[in-house]
Amino acid sequence: MPFLSLGLLPTLAQAASALGFTTPTPIQSEAIPAVLTGADVLASAQTGSGKTAAFALPLLQRLQELPAENRHSYGRAIRALIVVPTRELAAQVGDVVRSLAQALPQSPKVVVASGGVSINPQMMALRGGADVLVATPGRLLDLAAQNAVQLATVRLLVLDEADRLLDLGFAEELGKVLTLLPPRRQSLFFSATFPPDVRALAGQMLRDPVNISVASTEIPPADITQRAIRVDTDKRTQLLRHLIKDQGWKRVLVFVATKYAAELVAEKLYKAKIYATAFHGDLSQGARKQVLAEFKDEQWEVVITTDLAARGIDIAKLPVVVNYDLPRSAVDYVHRIGRTGRAGEPGLAISFVTADTEAHFHLIEKRQGLSLPLEEVAGFEPTEVATPIVPQIAADKGGIKGKRPSKKDKLRALAAAQTKPD
Repeated sequence: MPFLSLGLLPTLAQAASALGFTTPTPIQSEAIPAVLTGADVLASAQTGSGKTAAFALPLLQRLQELPAENRHSYGRAIRALIVVPTRELAAQVGDVVRSLAQALPQSPKVVVASGGVSINPQMMALRGGADVLVATPGRLLDLAAQNAVQLATVRLLVLDEADRLLDLGFAEELGKVLTLLPPRRQSLFFSATFPPDVRALAGQMLRDPVNISVASTEIPPADITQRAIRVDTDKRTQLLRHLIKDQGWKRVLVFVATKYAAELVAEKLYKAKIYATAFHGDLSQGARKQVLAEFKDEQWEVVITTDLAARGIDIAKLPVVVNYDLPRSAVDYVHRIGRTGRAGEPGLAISFVTADTEAHFHLIEKRQGLSLPLEEVAGFEPTEVATPIVPQIAADKGGIKGKRPSKKDKLRALAAAQTKPD
């Protein structure tokens, strides 16, 4: 069994196989042996690369190898902590860890804690502590403030989607979490990209880490067909409706820029007898979980979402992704379209390009090394022209879209300035 050659216990190797991991992925092949040695790890791995199993498998084995009196939770103690940016990713990681843990002779206690739902059931679940806690930063600090968890006992720490954690503004909360952890611990740091702020955090957290970098995280998988269609701004919903019906798409994930747009587009499609619903951060945790479950079960034809679903959401055999609104950056573009074409399945990614966003699309193309023809669909030929840029107005607004620095760019510049020697 290939996983045995990485140093895993036979039970864990079999559990990996049962989950469909017959052959280790590149990130698994490199990360698992490194984690098993007890070293800190700094790993670059995009979503869909098998990274969750890359840290979950050796983490479970490391817990088994701890002395018996330390392996089992007591009081409010936590042995392994996995910090993730979103509720959906927390649930997904928790499911993987639990599935793998069932194969062990003494199955560890795994608890998932995230916001959007009552904290009381999570506090009840943490009575007696936990071997593995998967949590979002805000809810983790809430639990610590309520004395529901004791983080000074953590022996293994995982930061998953570290760049996304910082991008969502969790830097201050992460800092508070780190102060609650013991200085002597094994830390695993997984990130799709490594801007300066992420590298600065890794420098604070890790000691002589093993550096792992697999395939470039800014290049979409080769089995995703990418297309770009020119369309007027106010004709995008009509074009989307036409494509869904004309192409016979049964499941489509559509990305928009705002929560309001998600609700509006979903409502218009539903009125056109297309089973569409919205998915965004204002929905309750229960509603978000239900939407995802129903979408995976093909009860919804279309889900309209914000970038909330750009990472950490794994929908098997999702055939089509549509960028109704273009993403802010090339990296976000990769993560969006990476929801399709997973696990060797073919996928289709379509971007709507308006006159005002054409310059921004060409910027994404340049950073991606792409050159896509701008198609036109009969009956939806665009008539708009780009809005002229008035220099003073552009300056007042911070620049021109596609050229002005984004929030992420500003964070990177700030982190770079802070790391310069005096």
